[in-house]
Amino acid sequence: MRPLSNRTETFSDSIIRRMTRISDECGAINLSQGFPDFDPPKAMTDRLVEVAKEGPHQYAVTWGAQNFREAVARKQEHFSGMKINPNEEIVVTCGSTEAMMAAMMSVVNPGDKVVVFSPFYENYGADAILSGAEPIYVPLVPPEFNFDPEVLEDAFRLGAKALILCNPSNPSGKVFTREELQLIADLAIRYDAYVITDEVYEHIIYAPNKHTYLATLPGMRERTIICNSLSKTYSITGWRLGYVIASPEIIDRVRKVHDFLTVGAAAPLMEAAVVGLNMPDAYYEELAAHYAHMKAVFTDGLRDLGMSFTDPQGAYFVLVDITPFRKKEESDYEFCVRMIRETGVAAVPGSSFFREDVNHLMRLHFAKSDEVLYEALNRMERLKMS
Repeated sequence: MRPLSNRTETFSDSIIRRMTRISDECGAINLSQGFPDFDPPKAMTDRLVEVAKEGPHQYAVTWGAQNFREAVARKQEHFSGMKINPNEEIVVTCGSTEAMMAAMMSVVNPGDKVVVFSPFYENYGADAILSGAEPIYVPLVPPEFNFDPEVLEDAFRLGAKALILCNPSNPSGKVFTREELQLIADLAIRYDAYVITDEVYEHIIYAPNKHTYLATLPGMRERTIICNSLSKTYSITGWRLGYVIASPEIIDRVRKVHDFLTVGAAAPLMEAAVVGLNMPDAYYEELAAHYAHMKAVFTDGLRDLGMSFTDPQGAYFVLVDITPFRKKEESDYEFCVRMIRETGVAAVPGSSFFREDVNHLMRLHFAKSDEVLYEALNRMERLKMS
């Protein structure tokens, strides 16, 4: 048999999904894969029941149902201040994972270079490689996860055509300041590069931090490709509804890539999700307050356990230092597997998010009920006795 694809031969399966499988096998509390354990807004599920009876059940327009695109445009304009044309500047995708892949394939050619901040969500490096591009990793330095402007500019000097920006960031919980975003914008303009943003946690921000939309900065609207989804904002990770917002020229290309990747997102789910996109401001305020409460419950519990961790500014992840609990010569992956089996709590080894040699962290998420978080903390207390 002839060899398989060279570009995928170094891929492993997703470490996040692998930890979920081990967690399920052991009946553990899954704090590895970041999905909430609470229901979507009732208005959305009620509408879904109606749609199940009345439709639509056939293909929607390839780049997204008209009413869904119009609802996305209204919501994004409300929060960002950008006027968005739903007919020329939006493509609806099967989750933000496809949105990122479609954006990448629309921008880069084989051999192009793409800047990726480290730590990073595990898909970004894979997206670059699948597109035939070469990732250039720029470190975000703990504990604040700031970047060195000179190191970032060095990446652009190497000829980077695009930069991937996750804001708020998974796994670090960093929220980039307006000043940091201006530095990124200045470099993108100076070196004529695109910025692909992942903004799925835009509404999960902890005071006094604020989310700034990079595309609103001067000169960035035409070179920013916004990728987002409804998964985290409305607790519907299984609905797989995402979208890309960009200039008409870029969207025209994204539409073509999307058409051949997945044809289109699920028509019944788009119809039901319009209800969510039309939610009032009070919904987003309650969402932020709910996550702030869960963060307080979990991080206070980690402090009580004497654990050292990074305090997230946004999103719902915590990076915890496992050094005091790890056995000699034990890798972070081996530690996380042992923790599942010995304590019944699942985490993700930190090394899966870093380009640098990092072997002392694990990522936990806290998008869970108080009852589940308290039980997880009680179980993790066993680590102190290991």
